Amino acid sequence: MPALAQLMMNEEVSGSSATSSPLPAKIKRVIFLFMYGGPSSIDTFDYKPQLARDHGKPLPFEKPRVQFRDTKNLFRSPWKFRQYGDSGTWVSELFPHVTRHVDRLTFVHSLYGSNAAHGGALLKIHTGSDTFVRPSMGAWISYGLGTENSNLPAFVTIDPTLNHGGVQNFGASFLPAQHQGVRVHGKVATINDLVPSSPVAVQAKKLALLRRLNRQQFADAGPELSLDARIKSFELAFRLQREAPEAIDLGSESQTTHALYGTDSERTAAFGRQCLLARRLAERGVRFIQCTHREGESITWDDHSNLVKHHPKLAEAVDKPIAGLLTDLQQRGLLEDTLVMWGGEFGRTPTAEGNDGRDHNPHGFTWWLAGGGLKPGVHFGATDEYGYYAVQDRVHIHDLHATLLYLMGLDHEQLTYRYSGRDFRLTDVHGRVVREILS
Repeated sequence: MPALAQLMMNEEVSGSSATSSPLPAKIKRVIFLFMYGGPSSIDTFDYKPQLARDHGKPLPFEKPRVQFRDTKNLFRSPWKFRQYGDSGTWVSELFPHVTRHVDRLTFVHSLYGSNAAHGGALLKIHTGSDTFVRPSMGAWISYGLGTENSNLPAFVTIDPTLNHGGVQNFGASFLPAQHQGVRVHGKVATINDLVPSSPVAVQAKKLALLRRLNRQQFADAGPELSLDARIKSFELAFRLQREAPEAIDLGSESQTTHALYGTDSERTAAFGRQCLLARRLAERGVRFIQCTHREGESITWDDHSNLVKHHPKLAEAVDKPIAGLLTDLQQRGLLEDTLVMWGGEFGRTPTAEGNDGRDHNPHGFTWWLAGGGLKPGVHFGATDEYGYYAVQDRVHIHDLHATLLYLMGLDHEQLTYRYSGRDFRLTDVHGRVVREILS
């Protein structure tokens, strides 16, 4: 459904005052590669030679007033960094495959948030708020732009964690419920349970009867947002039977493609399937796709200890699939109108927790972006010489969200929804578009 029609329909049903100033869209879709637990920027993409020189010394400035756990002296990265590409980007040895794409990536080294706990930080990244239940990024995009493919959801989240905010991280909150993310299990190659339990013609008759009853309910009681959402969920489920099994059937891909994503190797298969599925959904019109990486709920990027043991395994699991995704998108001409985002809910401290760990650090961390509308091979912002605080060209989570919406042709100050007597938006009353990284 076109964006204007979608917005008009939502306003009629819900009383919303949503508006979206037309902007020239740079991208059509987003693939968000979420590293659950918080990877260490200073061990991956934020090279800090002074940290190596001052290893074992006390931090020469104050630590944050609020810390998740106590840390001690400076702790250098256990991994070597080298420069890659024409951009001369420093990358640690943890990501040998991603290094081939550094000249396509846009690095933001000065992200910062407001919460040192996983639950609040995940909600902040996904919804813009760490204190109240708010709609998620994908829900706002679905609401603002509608869907490009009426037979598939506008927002899909693959294998999300149900910890630390759970379904709120891909929920619609007070937006119409049809905009919440559809959860897909990352290990499923085909959706066998979408096979119709009764003939399509019979289902169509059932839906027609249900539609008449619901319309009568509207006529008797007036518009009801929850009922409208249920109607749309039934209708989408009916349409999914035709298109979803083919879209999610990874078996139709060639052996070459599976090797590119690493689905043929035990270490990379799980996230490789997520990335390959993300590409298939992206080329079929899904607007926002999230892939979440963790090794089960217990082993994540949250290395308070065993950093040297866990970070290499976690990086190995995602490095080749991510590089394969970028290569595949580029070869298919999809990267020019797709935004790929990589990052976690925060970074890690340059000071040691115990002998082999790092604490949470929301005060300065790195994400990288790739795709349409961005300056490739650019490094924007910086943390201090040890990687603790964002100190140059700081980018708040609200700024990241404002930039994301801008790239999709949405003005973050205009994309609003009236609820409980107030206009809400993804960036609340904050946010600026980071124009310095835009092409």
